[in-house]
Amino acid sequence: MAVTADLAKLLDKEYENKSIADLMKAPVSALSGVSEGDARLLKEAFHINTIGDLGHNKFFRVATAIADLADSAK
Repeated sequence: MAVTADLAKLLDKEYENKSIADLMKAPVSALSGVSEGDARLLKEAFHINTIGDLGHNKFFRVATAIADLADSAK
């Protein structure tokens, strides 16, 4: 099953047409609204270098799961 998503608003211009595989390897700063300084702090605090690292980070996953559970409990 093919899945499509419009990520243009979520990414910096140069990353808008990249494949999902390429986006996983892209720097966190490729996400719209994440500055180079933000990316540096994520690297220092959590050893996050790429979008894939951010998406797989256990702390961010747990926080997302808790937020989703809280939303569904409303």
